[in-house]
Amino acid sequence: MPLAVGTKAPDFTLSTKTADGPKQVKLSDNFGKKNTLLLFFPMAFTGTCTTEMCEVSAGLNAYTDLNAAVYGISGDNPFAQEAWAQKEKITVPLLSDYEHKVAKAYGVMYDSFLPQMNLGMAGVPKRSAFIIDKNGVIQYAESNDDARQLPNFDKIKAKLRR
Repeated sequence: MPLAVGTKAPDFTLSTKTADGPKQVKLSDNFGKKNTLLLFFPMAFTGTCTTEMCEVSAGLNAYTDLNAAVYGISGDNPFAQEAWAQKEKITVPLLSDYEHKVAKAYGVMYDSFLPQMNLGMAGVPKRSAFIIDKNGVIQYAESNDDARQLPNFDKIKAKLRR
């Protein structure tokens, strides 16, 4: 069950791979400055995840205009995320939750992802969205068991406008 609106967001530091090399991103660095939109997604190089991150990348200025930092989070390693971002021209910063600790802390991990394929992949993040305000409190939470269902970006933008 995802963390509820009104809950203090668990802080974290995750790795990302930028053109300048590996970098650590800490959630609380945004506190007091801007809102944060966390977009958990199951994994890079998959259809719906590519659609989501490409669409968000194309509209990234809308979030910047709403004073929000946007991060995509998956369990992929930062090098795989970087290769995917380069291939698909994804500009959303992608954070590696390789040990699935953040997905677990936010209550958005599958017990078993794609069990019908018998891949044994526990801990994969569900497609989820959280808005965290400047005070570090969750103001919007959405999590989908169906990995093909995108977050409601109209609701997310409406919440950021308030």
